[in-house]
Amino acid sequence: MKVAVVVTTYNRPDALALVLDGYLAQSTHDFELIVADDGSTDDTRRLIADYATASPFRISHIWHEDRGFRAAAIRNRAVATTDADYIIFTDGDCVPGRDFVARHRALAERGWFVAGNRVLLSRAFTQRALAARLPLHAWTPWQWLAAWLRRDANRLLPLLALPDGNFRKRRPLRWEGVKTCNLALWRKDFERVNGFDESYSGWGLEDSDLVVRLLHAGVRHKSARCAAPLFHLWHPENDRGKLAENQRRLERVLASDHVTAQLGLNQYR
Repeated sequence: MKVAVVVTTYNRPDALALVLDGYLAQSTHDFELIVADDGSTDDTRRLIADYATASPFRISHIWHEDRGFRAAAIRNRAVATTDADYIIFTDGDCVPGRDFVARHRALAERGWFVAGNRVLLSRAFTQRALAARLPLHAWTPWQWLAAWLRRDANRLLPLLALPDGNFRKRRPLRWEGVKTCNLALWRKDFERVNGFDESYSGWGLEDSDLVVRLLHAGVRHKSARCAAPLFHLWHPENDRGKLAENQRRLERVLASDHVTAQLGLNQYR
């Protein structure tokens, strides 16, 4: 099974460096990594080039012009460049633990997408981590316990490592709360629904739209909670000016049996 990790980024090279450090330190290097760049400047390009030179696995950089928030489009473009069988979507401000890729690989199962969660880091702690380039991917449970006691991290439960099992399929039709900062699925399922729908404008709900269409297509939800968490670096909220419009679009999809993205992956194939 060929695995590709798609990391979305936009003009935050300091955060991306911590994230890429985490992937270089993974317990397996049997994957490729694609940075899906939503229009960053040359600082990000140079950073990725440096990591690609030193990496034991393939790192590629897919970029398009900055014309506002277009994460759906750059993710589709990224997937179109790989022949991987299995895709793990995440973000350039989400630091993986050392077993993140290995655990997603272990949870992969035909007919299911796998959704994990994250530990939110405080603003002050994020600033310290970026300034000191802290190796968050290598922190021990005791270090995270201390961070939680200081209120630098919002919770500890996601760090509890539980094995695969039927309990992970208890809510197969759940779409609420699934985020593409920690989502894995088979490429064939992604192609079946035509990927992300780029007709969503601005920030918000294009990830929910993808998940709802996967459910309509018969692909079910498997939980990666307490298996493959991420550490989410703080950032200001994105502009939510288009959220109401996107919400109306999602409600129409929920009320239908719609499967295929209106403007999706097929335009790049």
